Amino acid sequence: MSSNDIAVRAQNIGKCYQIYDAPRDRLKQFVMPRLQRMVGGESKPYFREFRALDDVSFEIKKGETVGIIGRNGSGKSTLLQIICGTLTPTTGVVETRGRIAALLELGSGFNQEFTGRENVYMYAAVLGLGKKEIGERFDAIVDFADIGEFIDQPVKTYSSGMIVRLAFAVIAHVDADILIIDEALAVGDAFFVQKCMRFLRNFMKTGTILFVSHDTSAIKSLCNRAVWLEKGKVIDAGSPKDISESYLKAFYEEQQGKSRIIPSKKRNTAKPQRDQRLTLINASNLRNDLAIFKFDPEAASFGKGGAHITDVVFCDNEGEPLSWIVGGEPVTIAIQAIANTFIRETIIGFTVKDRLGQAIFGDNTYLSHIDTPVSCHEDEQIRAEFRFFMPILPPGNYSISVAIADGTQQDHIQHHWISDALLFKSESSSVATGLVGIPMQEITLLAG
Repeated sequence: MSSNDIAVRAQNIGKCYQIYDAPRDRLKQFVMPRLQRMVGGESKPYFREFRALDDVSFEIKKGETVGIIGRNGSGKSTLLQIICGTLTPTTGVVETRGRIAALLELGSGFNQEFTGRENVYMYAAVLGLGKKEIGERFDAIVDFADIGEFIDQPVKTYSSGMIVRLAFAVIAHVDADILIIDEALAVGDAFFVQKCMRFLRNFMKTGTILFVSHDTSAIKSLCNRAVWLEKGKVIDAGSPKDISESYLKAFYEEQQGKSRIIPSKKRNTAKPQRDQRLTLINASNLRNDLAIFKFDPEAASFGKGGAHITDVVFCDNEGEPLSWIVGGEPVTIAIQAIANTFIRETIIGFTVKDRLGQAIFGDNTYLSHIDTPVSCHEDEQIRAEFRFFMPILPPGNYSISVAIADGTQQDHIQHHWISDALLFKSESSSVATGLVGIPMQEITLLAG
């Protein structure tokens, strides 16, 4: 890859901080090593090293949208600040090509005593715009921020949402080549987040985005690639779907121990078989045909191992397995499992995902049995059924992830989670817009 195709290149980035147990140790560190060297002794450090980043390397191509995922303290924000130039790395180098606009920590770049108007001029100037350019874009910035008369009030009187609105409005109007966003949109209201997402999707057509979020759905929806940071190191990088699933697995394993279920990358390649139901259904070109593959017990999975999912199947109203579904018809997802130990409060759930790994819909048994929890003894079979009308899905490949756990919605042990346990394909569809379509009872158009 040519250097001209690279927007951001990080090579062996490290950031080390000196941690002192007491203020006097700072003075000791400043004076004592020199004295010890003067008398020929060995210098002794009075601090502990903390490595926020350790040998981090990656490249981002121009026009690429890359998500960085990781838990609090993994080094994400430190890395972004080094890329923006507000922090200096201890080791390594960062190369960037193009104007960078960044939305990092809440309120960073703003003076709390200045008014919103004054901060717009100051912040935009820091990002490289001249006073005349800022004046020409000021009205558009204020309109995007939509904070009304507060634009002439000190920023210290703003709510966190108003600060984000103003900061994002500025970076949206500075003609940046590289946009860096660090979780800031999490504090915005729903309407403003939608406005920002529209801007981001439009910016993605020509610009480069580095996006940090704890929301794996946002990472999978927006990004072409994902990088997983953990304790200052790059654990993995690749497709947002694969990285998000690995990150989720690691999170559960740290909470409850290593999985006893060995993941496998094998996939069921059997072709779907059309059954006799096809002869009973009108073959309209507007119909949503869904071809269902068989449950794949070898699909990648993880969990504590106290239970094991043995089957996942679509059924009709009579309980007969289906290999073909039409969007809009009533179906049942049946999930069969066996307990390997006593499970006090069983929860079984599923999530339907699109090819990017975005969750389309799903449910679990917790709320429906919150007053009557179901226990399961060792070697006992347990079956969950979810009956619903199948939504109409755009053409493409879909998968169902399933899981069985013990506990509550907020606090549970994940015993067996299978990613992509059941695959299916939408072969034709009447969906006009959106991720799913609703089976319409009637659509009319009248004139006169």
